[in-house]
Amino acid sequence: MRHRNHVIDRPDHWLAPHDLRAAGVAQREIAEAAEDADRFGTIATIAGVDTSMKWRDSRGPIHAAAAPIGWPRAAPRPAASVSMIPAIPYIPGYLGFREAPAIIQAVDRLERRPDLLIVDGHGRPHPRRCGIAVHVGVLLDIPSIGCAKSILCGEVEGELGPNVGDRAPIVDRGELVGYAVRTRPKTTPVYIGSGHRISLDTAVDWILKLSDGRRLPLPIRLAHDAANAARREYEAAAQ
Repeated sequence: MRHRNHVIDRPDHWLAPHDLRAAGVAQREIAEAAEDADRFGTIATIAGVDTSMKWRDSRGPIHAAAAPIGWPRAAPRPAASVSMIPAIPYIPGYLGFREAPAIIQAVDRLERRPDLLIVDGHGRPHPRRCGIAVHVGVLLDIPSIGCAKSILCGEVEGELGPNVGDRAPIVDRGELVGYAVRTRPKTTPVYIGSGHRISLDTAVDWILKLSDGRRLPLPIRLAHDAANAARREYEAAAQ
C-alpha cells in the first residue's frame, strides 16, 4: 500500500507561481518556513531524489526519481519515477518550480514515506535561500539535505583539505549557508546545505555517512540511475 500524498497545505504560488515576481516571493516565504535545526525521529528510510532531462532541452519533459534505502543497512528498495512536462522552462535560480512537482509525485509513489530526503541540488546555498532541497523539504514536510556538484552562490572561504571529512564554509553576503565537503580523497568536493528540519552540521554528517568512499552519497547515485532509466523508457516509448 503506497502512502498518500503528504504535500502540506500551502499557498498555490509555492508550487505554481504565475510569474517570476510571484516565484521570488514564494521562494522567500518557503525559505522563511524552512527549519534549520534538527527535528526528526528514527531514520529508517532515506530516499535520494534526482531528475533527468534531454541534453539542452529546457522546455521538454522532466524525469524525476525517488530511490530509497533502508537504514542503517543501506539496502536499496524499489525506486519510483515520474515523467512529466513542467509548466515552466528551466530558469536559473528558479529550478524548484520546474522540478518540485515531479519530485513530489515520485516521492508519493514510494511504498513508504521517507524519513529523510537527500536531494541532488542545493539547499540554503541559493540567492533566496530556497534551493530545491528547501523547496521540496518544506512542501513535503520531510527532513531534507541538499548535496550539489557545483556551487550556486557565495564563495568557499579558506583552504579545503584533501582528506575525507575536510570542509570549508560557503559564505554568501556574510552568512554561512553551507559547506564544501571532501567526500573522497583529493576529489572535487560536494556542496552541502540544509534543506528542512536538519541543521547544517547534521547534514554534513549524513552525507559523509552515506558516501561510502564515493564522491556522491548512495541515495543520490541510485536516484540518478533511476531518473535516467525513466528518461530512456520515455524516449523509447515516444519513438
